[in-house]
Amino acid sequence: MVKTAVVTGASSGIGAAITARLAKDGYRVLAVARRADRLAEVAERTGATPYVLDVTDSEAVARFAATVDRCDVLVNNAGGAFDAATLEAADPEVWRHSFDVNVLGTLHVTRALLTALLAARGATVVTMNSTAGTSVYEGGGSYTAAKHAAHALTGTLRLELAGKPVRVVEIAPGMVRTEEFALNRFAGDAGKAAAVYADVDRPLTAEDIAECVGFTVGLPIHVNIDQLVVRPLAQAAQHKLHRGPLFEGETAR
Repeated sequence: MVKTAVVTGASSGIGAAITARLAKDGYRVLAVARRADRLAEVAERTGATPYVLDVTDSEAVARFAATVDRCDVLVNNAGGAFDAATLEAADPEVWRHSFDVNVLGTLHVTRALLTALLAARGATVVTMNSTAGTSVYEGGGSYTAAKHAAHALTGTLRLELAGKPVRVVEIAPGMVRTEEFALNRFAGDAGKAAAVYADVDRPLTAEDIAECVGFTVGLPIHVNIDQLVVRPLAQAAQHKLHRGPLFEGETAR
């Protein structure tokens, strides 16, 4: 029987890479995202089945879930950072949006698909979180607060499903260079977005994170990776980033 995977936020970046990886591994992938045009391109390239959906809309999520009778893997990837403001300058609407996407979106999809996950008799829920879910930094309040909440949600789900045949995995990447993450955080300012990665030798890529997803879901079902923290070699911690080449005689790339 072909296994089914649901990937949210699948239209670009990490979500698109995860979709491609799971499809390559033989899953029937239901690729979920808001942007129909980007989603169609990913579906054509990977063979995934596209489903246009805003995960913050609980009623729309319920309608989608009603079409899924079995779910072997759920990857809650939809999320993002939407500002870099200090708390003093914070816009509560940005915070609300950050929680809607990163936390409530994950809650809506997980709740709606739980029956299908249990029906698979050996399923995996992957929450794509961040190292920002366990640490904080200046200007990151709206994002770190939401990711801390997503970390708590994931841990709670794991406890509540104890004794059920569903694994709960949290993957927490550090610096990942994708096309849109930093641009969204800085409201489309390409200069500020590029400065995040300037002179950093080989930040993680979306494909690197997809490999981590493939690894965790590919393990025997009795093996659960509670939390996988993954950073580029240049980033020793959230606050410790090396800028410059890692290898003598090379340039950062």
